[in-house]
Amino acid sequence: MSDTAYIPPKVWTWTKANGGRFANINRPVSGPTHELELPRGKHPLQLYSLGTPNGIKVTVMLEELLALGHQGAEYDAWLIRINEGMQFSSGFVGVNPNSKIPALMDYSTPQPQRVFESGSILFYLAEKFKAFLPTDIAKRTECMSWLMWQMGSAPYLGGGFGHFYAYAPTKIEYAIDRFAMEVKRELDVLNQRLAQNRFVGGDEYTIADMAIWPWYGSLAKGERYESGEFLQVHEYTHVIRWADEIEARPAVQRGRMVNRVMGPLSMQLHERHDASDFDLRTQDKLQKKE
Repeated sequence: MSDTAYIPPKVWTWTKANGGRFANINRPVSGPTHELELPRGKHPLQLYSLGTPNGIKVTVMLEELLALGHQGAEYDAWLIRINEGMQFSSGFVGVNPNSKIPALMDYSTPQPQRVFESGSILFYLAEKFKAFLPTDIAKRTECMSWLMWQMGSAPYLGGGFGHFYAYAPTKIEYAIDRFAMEVKRELDVLNQRLAQNRFVGGDEYTIADMAIWPWYGSLAKGERYESGEFLQVHEYTHVIRWADEIEARPAVQRGRMVNRVMGPLSMQLHERHDASDFDLRTQDKLQKKE
């Protein structure tokens, strides 16, 4: 079917088969589809997630906090397989009524605190541990502006360009061109910022970098949607420089492994309950349970 053949009906109806590869993870209603409690480990922080860019933001933050010596940041990371509908369980919906990963429960507070939306989780943890968020009002505001920039731009990259370029059942020229243009503009915004600054917020590594890197860092390195040549990502040299520096951080390397179910097995740690889980022998044991 050509991209000019579709005429919207007067009333839209949900057809499950029309969503392409990810049709089963989206629906036009909210709330749980089944009763199931979430597991709970030994640490106060319980993360329910998947190793997508949004999930990686939080596990990187937690690993960075631990690397700084914040023992209170120890956490259990439970795998939520969104393709199996685990995000629609009653337990998960209780933590995030929007049924999207990641979701966090903090049991160290007087009353258990739920936190959802990846940007909100980053801000919550930064406030809780007084780390990776500048105290100077000007620097703090700049950091928060870039954090919000990422939260607002990710739908263009993931839900827009990524969906229509890589996952949609039909290639629609108008949709791909529309979102490719926007993604290249966003890359240029970031490239110009990083031409003048070591990190996105300025001279400090912050939650803004942790939020943006899993999306635009991997895109600039040609690792997302196999679209590097199509988007000519090599042109964004400052983004690539920044992405390489972030990727070299040991905490980032650990964080990107957690709840990951794609790629080489050596890069996957389906669940994380202790720092020793990163040991390859323990990791292999966890994988064999799958």
